Amino acid sequence: MESEAGLYTEQFNLHERPFTLVPDPEFIFWTPMHRRAYSILEYGILTRAPITVITGEVGAGKTTLVQKLLKSLPDDVRLGLISNAQGGRGELLRWVLYALDVDASGASDYVELFQLLQTFLVDEYAKGHRSILMIDEAQNLSIEGLEELRMLTNVNSNKDELLQLVLVGQPELRDMILRPELRQFAQRVVANFHLPGMDKQTVADYIAHRLKIAGGRGDEFTKQACERVWEVSGGIPRLVNQICDFSMVYAATGDERLVLSSIVDQVVSDGVFFAGYNGDDLGNE
Repeated sequence: MESEAGLYTEQFNLHERPFTLVPDPEFIFWTPMHRRAYSILEYGILTRAPITVITGEVGAGKTTLVQKLLKSLPDDVRLGLISNAQGGRGELLRWVLYALDVDASGASDYVELFQLLQTFLVDEYAKGHRSILMIDEAQNLSIEGLEELRMLTNVNSNKDELLQLVLVGQPELRDMILRPELRQFAQRVVANFHLPGMDKQTVADYIAHRLKIAGGRGDEFTKQACERVWEVSGGIPRLVNQICDFSMVYAATGDERLVLSSIVDQVVSDGVFFAGYNGDDLGNE
């Protein structure tokens, strides 16, 4: 059985697959929109914004932004990271305390939990530390959960915020925040950015970049093939990787050294590429 690395690498003279779905720092491609999104993240942190919100489709590159931010935070930051938090009043607060490494085992009710958090935040502030709570997949929070988080940002000392929130999620998060009942929450959002799919030219540049990093020339996909990938994927990086990976497998199977738009069409036609493809919505995301 052919190894994973040999699916098409020999055919295209590559030393590795350029379009795997596993995050790899060597393959990072910073589009203008990713740079803007990261700038907004940095702005929120540096200006001590109460709430910063970053949204984007699944696979748009939000995790890449978060990983870069985590590596660049200064030493005076105490960071709590929560992924996929759910639950009612009190449960979310326990998630927050756990993320910030605060022992809440002795707290029996909401008041005690809140007091633990407040004491922790004040103590960290007194030490010259900033406390940041980052919540990934924040679209899974309820309206009540978001309101509870807003209340946590009310803990302050003089003019300084003791707890900053960074919420990262899918577009539904943005829709939730804009609801009338979350008006107060929205007013506390100082920095926000929605990460869209890549445009046609950026997709072509992205494909060429990853091919070159993997040892290729960068022109293994024709211009028409790149345009077709953009149409089918909506410019979402993860989906671009999927369709390109399958397309190179198909090309190698047919003993081709160039990926044509007809090969991309064949991948789509065979149904091996999912991602909610709709022929009526090509390129509109």
